[in-house]
Amino acid sequence: MQNMLTIISNALCRITGRNVGAQTVSELLIDLSEYVNLTSPAAPTLAATQRQPPKPPPVSTRASGGKLVSSQTDQLDSPGARVVVSRSFADFTPQATFEIKKCDLHRLEDGPPLEAELTRDQALQYYRTMQTVRRMELKADQLYKQKIIRGFCHLYDGQEACAVGIEAAITPSDHLITSYRAHGYTYTRGVSVKAILAELTGRKGGVAKGKGGSMHMYGHHFYGGNGIVGAQVPLGAGIALACQYQGNNQICVTLYGDGAANQGQLFESFNMAALWKLPCIFICENNKYGMGTSVERASACTDYYKRGDYIPGIKVDGMDVLCVREATKFAADYCRAGKGPIVMELETYRYHGHSMSDPGVSYRTREEIQEVRSKSDPISLLKDRMLSSNMASVEELKEIDIAIRKEVEDAAQFATLDPEPSLEELCSHIYQNSPPLEVRGTHPWAKLKSSY
Repeated sequence: MQNMLTIISNALCRITGRNVGAQTVSELLIDLSEYVNLTSPAAPTLAATQRQPPKPPPVSTRASGGKLVSSQTDQLDSPGARVVVSRSFADFTPQATFEIKKCDLHRLEDGPPLEAELTRDQALQYYRTMQTVRRMELKADQLYKQKIIRGFCHLYDGQEACAVGIEAAITPSDHLITSYRAHGYTYTRGVSVKAILAELTGRKGGVAKGKGGSMHMYGHHFYGGNGIVGAQVPLGAGIALACQYQGNNQICVTLYGDGAANQGQLFESFNMAALWKLPCIFICENNKYGMGTSVERASACTDYYKRGDYIPGIKVDGMDVLCVREATKFAADYCRAGKGPIVMELETYRYHGHSMSDPGVSYRTREEIQEVRSKSDPISLLKDRMLSSNMASVEELKEIDIAIRKEVEDAAQFATLDPEPSLEELCSHIYQNSPPLEVRGTHPWAKLKSSY
């Protein structure tokens, strides 16, 4: 069947003058019917009226000033002429409004909006970022299986909408701390793919100089990457306390997983944050499984957005980047208004196992994973919205994909060839801005130097 479709597609492409693979067979059939109208001597007037260039929608100054992807031409000068259709930036819709899923609320009268506005620039940025995180994680998976990456490694593919949606709703001056599944947030907080992959391979060019690995990456106003389950939550509350103390109108986004949601230190942090009205967004990324245990087997109550009890909560579709963005904006405004903390639950899904030592199919079926991929993939959802609303073309998105693949491949090559840190640097960066000091080695008479 596939071979037959390919033969039909190639034949129709030769007849209509279109590029092979650019369209579906049904679209090519439509073009063929229009081609027949164009080449028919009995109806030249009708063809001219049917095949007028589309009027571009209203565009912003930025959209109309963009360079051409390709020219917009419809060659109708003579019967039998090829129909050449291509588009400029001005043909794309500069902005669209989409309906998003209603959030479940706890102790709130009003919640995030049910519609989200999206500009073309934002859509392309979100797509590029999510696709970069996806490709980076797949490359990390490959490098791990080649034994180039060692030790702990927790991949983020499937959950990209959470990191991208949150970052789109806060400012670079706001603060963020998360668990050991940190690669995606490290990238959205401004660290390059090259520095992330080099950290995973333990090289000098890594974001933590090759000493942190997968679970300990840091950036500007980004505090990791924390290896102890749930331990980042009280740290996040402390960062929010610093924001309140300094009066800088900043907030702290504190993330944890459904597996950490039963930790006692989580509820201690909730209590103190509510008592002092700290500007903290506590976000539970509920990817349905804590290591190999489903949430239903681990938690008596799986409504994690209600776990704050006296703290308001929101349950959000974590596979929709727009839903995450609007909910995080709502939560950030709530915190900045001095109302105290808020809890968010992002319903999401991880495609890989808990870590690289977990195949991820002993406690769930391959069919379950494939169903989520086919119905709820965050990148596919955004891509479908962009194409259906004429905000981008298939060719443009393919060009972005090619550029991302090259960026990730170049970063992987750097992460493989960059040298490892020397033994002399083992104890460096213990303290910030401190003079060199001696550090005891593996036995009392082994002395190492520490310097900033």
